[in-house]
Amino acid sequence: MKVFQVLKPGMFTTVQDTGRYHYLRYGVPISGAMDVFSLVVADVLVGNNRNDACVETTLIGPELQALRRTQIAITGGTASPKINGSSVPMWQTLEICEGDVVSFGRMESGCRSYLSIRGGINTSLVLGSRSTFVRGGFGGIEGRRLKTVDTIEGFDAPLLEVEYLTPEELQSQFTGDYKVHVVLGPQADMFTEKGISTFLSNPYKVTLEADRMGYRLEGPIIEHKKKADIVSDALLPGAVQVPRDGKPIVIMRDAQTTGGYPKIAVTITPDVSLLGQAKPNDTIEFSKITVQQAHEKTREYYKLLNNLGALLMRKS
Repeated sequence: MKVFQVLKPGMFTTVQDTGRYHYLRYGVPISGAMDVFSLVVADVLVGNNRNDACVETTLIGPELQALRRTQIAITGGTASPKINGSSVPMWQTLEICEGDVVSFGRMESGCRSYLSIRGGINTSLVLGSRSTFVRGGFGGIEGRRLKTVDTIEGFDAPLLEVEYLTPEELQSQFTGDYKVHVVLGPQADMFTEKGISTFLSNPYKVTLEADRMGYRLEGPIIEHKKKADIVSDALLPGAVQVPRDGKPIVIMRDAQTTGGYPKIAVTITPDVSLLGQAKPNDTIEFSKITVQQAHEKTREYYKLLNNLGALLMRKS
C-alpha cells in the first residue's frame, strides 16, 4: 500500500525501527533509531507496535506527498513540520488526506525527528529488522537514504477513532548541552587517575565527524597510562573509546561491532537515545554512576516505554 511519494529527500532520511539484534557476532551492527524513545512515542501515538518502522530525519527533513488518507505523528528534535505550508504540532496524532504535503524546516533543537505512519512502514525484513544500514547497503528502502521519487509503502490499518497527544513532561527537550551517565570500564584501568578525572570533569564538543556510526569529540586530552591500543574486542552503542590522541569517541547505532581503542566508559541505555539528538558543536558532559544505578535507570526507562500507551492524553 503506497502512502507517501518523496518530493524532496532531506539531508539524510532513512527508514528505522528499534534495531537489528542478535547478529553482532556476525559483524552486523544494531542500527535502528538514534533516538529510540522518540521513535517509540511516534509509533504509540498512531496505535502502532513499539518496534514498527518510522522515517528518521536528520537536520533538514524531507518533503512528502500523501498518496492516501492516513494518520501520522512527528516526534524528536524540533523540526518545524508543516502540512500544506501550515505549521502543525509535534508529539500528537495528525490526520492527513490524499494529496497533502508534509514538509520539515531546519531543526530548531536536536538533530533528528521521527515520522510514524498508521500501520507502520512496509519494507522487507532483513535479519528481523527494517532498519537501514547505509554502510552495509541493506534494510529500509534498498539499503540507502531516501531519494526523490521514492515511494514509502505502509501496511493497511483502519484510522484510529481516538487521537492522542503526548503530555508536555514526556516531550523531549534538546538544549544542545547533553549531560549523560556512564559506567566506567571496561578498560578504565588503562587511564591515569588524572585522565579519568579529566574525562568526568570537562565538557566535550561534538565535532563535524559525527554521524550514525559515532561522534568524535573535542576537549581536554584524556591521559593513558601507557599504551593506547588493545586487542580488538566488542563494541556496543554508548561505548566511549579513547584513541592515542586522547580525544574520546562515542559509539553510536551504526558502529562497527569490534574496535581496538580502549574504552574508558559506557553510556547507559536511556542516555544513548538522548545522544542521538546531539549535533556538531553541541556539548556532552559525562557523569559517573554505579552499575546498580545504571540498572535502576535502565529499568525505569523500559518501564516508561512499555507504559506509554497509558500515559498519552486524548485530543479534545
